[in-house]
Amino acid sequence: MTYLETTAQFYAEAAETPQVGLCCVSSLPLQLPGLNIPEIMQQMNYGCGSTVHPTELFSEPSVLYIGVGGGIEALQFAYFSRQSGGVIAVDPVPEMRKAAARNLQLAAKTNDWFDPDFVKILAGDAFALPVPDESVDVVAQNCLFNIFEPNDLQRALSEAYRVLKPGGRLIMSDPIATRPIPAHLQQDERLRALCLSGALTYDQYIQHLVAIGFGQIEIRARRPYRLLDTQTYNLDTSLLLESLDSVSFKVPIPDDGACVFTGKTAIYAGSESLLDDQAGHLLQRGIPLAVCDKTAAKFALRFPQDVIITDSTWHYNGGGCC
Repeated sequence: MTYLETTAQFYAEAAETPQVGLCCVSSLPLQLPGLNIPEIMQQMNYGCGSTVHPTELFSEPSVLYIGVGGGIEALQFAYFSRQSGGVIAVDPVPEMRKAAARNLQLAAKTNDWFDPDFVKILAGDAFALPVPDESVDVVAQNCLFNIFEPNDLQRALSEAYRVLKPGGRLIMSDPIATRPIPAHLQQDERLRALCLSGALTYDQYIQHLVAIGFGQIEIRARRPYRLLDTQTYNLDTSLLLESLDSVSFKVPIPDDGACVFTGKTAIYAGSESLLDDQAGHLLQRGIPLAVCDKTAAKFALRFPQDVIITDSTWHYNGGGCC
């Protein structure tokens, strides 16, 4: 049995018998006025963070959600799109599609604004998305792509890129590893299905996105997720997994490389009232400016005495340069 077959079987069982805390971070779901989430959806929240970021969901976007789960994020996306078929949820597991459809019917009873027709559930997988090229504003996935082996991950990212409109956004939440995961854990198919052994390091994760062609990447959150201890996982030292929420934009990669925002700022502390780097960045003395990591590195190299670069916060919500 391949790791994909193991994963499908595992989540078929999870669809029939909800497994609370299967792989999710213990946190309350997004709170929005008039949004009531059925208890069963919360029990089937099989993600590791959140892909529902209101700042990315203005103007009633069309959303393609990969891996419907219990339907919780499909419902949250529908809150913003509110149009028939505005959210397309794709899942290869029949049991999960049926469970999500059933849960969305329940949600319609406690959410006056919601019509189950807002979410269209389709059979399909991340490697062959059943929508045309450049047809959706947002593609989202939560705790799925980390399961894939490298070649399959490239296929899935390429499919997401294909269906996004120019300027569209790939919103993802996945575990990442603070150091490479040992081979004996990577080869354990059940641990991979549990989102515990397929995670890439942060640098590897970002490199995959840039290699596909995403020109701007923004880190929305980075938090502890799971600890792989020495006794349970046969490790010399414990290994921390983190949950990473990111938004990747389908825009051209600049000549000097992709812009990756991790919450850094640049602060001009020189003698003039304004610093113009002649590359499109104006810094007022004493006022922090959000900058991508690439621009931060350039400022640190060119103006080591006059510009202070703050550390990454790993929580970036827009603004600043680029």
